[in-house]
Amino acid sequence: MIRRWWTGLRQRCATCSRVTLGAGVLLLTMLIGGTLLAAGAAGLAWTNTEGFCIGCHEMRDNVYAEYKGTIHDTNRSGVRAICSDCHVPREPIPMLKRKVAATFELWGHFTGKIDTKEKFEKHRYQLAKNVWTTMINNDSHECRNCHKSESMSSELQSEKAQARHAKARAEGMTCIQCHFGIAHQEPDGPGPQELKLVGQ
Repeated sequence: MIRRWWTGLRQRCATCSRVTLGAGVLLLTMLIGGTLLAAGAAGLAWTNTEGFCIGCHEMRDNVYAEYKGTIHDTNRSGVRAICSDCHVPREPIPMLKRKVAATFELWGHFTGKIDTKEKFEKHRYQLAKNVWTTMINNDSHECRNCHKSESMSSELQSEKAQARHAKARAEGMTCIQCHFGIAHQEPDGPGPQELKLVGQ
């Protein structure tokens, strides 16, 4: 098929040398590839926006409504963490894997699995457990994108916080095992520190 296309192109451009024709095809391929790459990058960036994340009422009316007014939404420094900061890796390959996994999660939206408050509450624990499992298995990587333990001033922490952080480090715990239910309501059931998950 490629050979037929190339032969047809050569016949239409009989006055072109092989070098000129090859350069033209290469340029066209680069142009199309660059356009597709730019469109893909723009699409990835768009799906990381807060507006995209709350575009469906399931997220807007449930978890986003809970997030409003939390320390991640409004605080003394004015630095906000939006949905993608906590739920999407920043590195390209893990980000693409997360985006692919998220497309399968759309099934719940299109089938109406969580389209009412009651249905959402029914599945809340499993949804939270899925996020906790991911965060335990990746050592709370998304938390650490913003919160660097080596940059924390322990002297500004309370004695209780210093002791808890030291204990967590000694026991190999990760952020989400203590810091959960801070941006969304905590579901009924065992929290991440009580679960026996793959990462423990």
